[in-house]
Amino acid sequence: MSGPQADVVRAAGYTDPPPRVGFFTDSSVCIGCKACEVACKEWNAIPEDGLELTGMSYDNTQGLGASTWRHVAFIEQRKPLGGQEPGIGHEDVDVFTAAGNLGVSPSPVSSVAPDGRTELRWLMSSDVCKHCTHAACLDVCPTGSLFRTEFGTVVVQEDICNGCGYCIPACPYGVIDQRVDDGRAWKCTMCYDRLGVGMEPACAKACPTDSIQFGPLDQLRERAAARVTQLHAAGVTDARLYGEDPRDGVGGDGAFFLLLDEPEVYGLPPDPVVTTRDLPAMWRHAGAAAASLAALAVVSFARRPR
Repeated sequence: MSGPQADVVRAAGYTDPPPRVGFFTDSSVCIGCKACEVACKEWNAIPEDGLELTGMSYDNTQGLGASTWRHVAFIEQRKPLGGQEPGIGHEDVDVFTAAGNLGVSPSPVSSVAPDGRTELRWLMSSDVCKHCTHAACLDVCPTGSLFRTEFGTVVVQEDICNGCGYCIPACPYGVIDQRVDDGRAWKCTMCYDRLGVGMEPACAKACPTDSIQFGPLDQLRERAAARVTQLHAAGVTDARLYGEDPRDGVGGDGAFFLLLDEPEVYGLPPDPVVTTRDLPAMWRHAGAAAASLAALAVVSFARRPR
């Protein structure tokens, strides 16, 4: 592995790392089956955390947390699909067949029915820890519980976590959380145990539509760019990538997404930044202030009358 993707892994102390791997989640083909949620819980022995009405359509899980490492959002909208004009009905077979072939379900798309009803479209997307290139959680962990693996992912070692909770506000995506019963931090490991033996993560293995794609990060980014081009050509002009750009505020994510609307619609921050980005400057200012105080103390002591 070479280039920027290798740099983050080598910086963690690995001299000859394998290719950095990650997730590309294509929300345009997510059907909301939640197979990824179930597979994640089963493989990682994650406790059940309750089924509740969330106010997000048929979604019955609240969001990412210590006991939910994959979460499929259900978002209802009264909005046309991509560049489709409002008023186009289901009788337009060519438009809807093309959308279906692209994996974008035509049935929930907003359209005006003959009786004047406006139907909803559902946006579904499986969210997960982003495994940031510049991970603030790593910066603030005082015990080394959080570490960068040879695959470029970020993992919590629960047996080392002391429950301080510093990593929770440090995460720009609000992914990491503590379990109430033991106070330790938990999050997606990208199935680190499976990666070590050449297997793909359980969620990607279980996904029936290939909405969750796993592989070398460089290849996934190329595939994602081609997918956006394909959708734009089909008139789905709202399609865009989120988290794939190494020039963004976290240096690019190890888990990035194809979205069909603005990030905020999916509960994602529009411009995430490394929350610890100002720490070096703060330490420099603190050091300079300490040095100034020390110098002032020395001068004051030297000027004392003897």
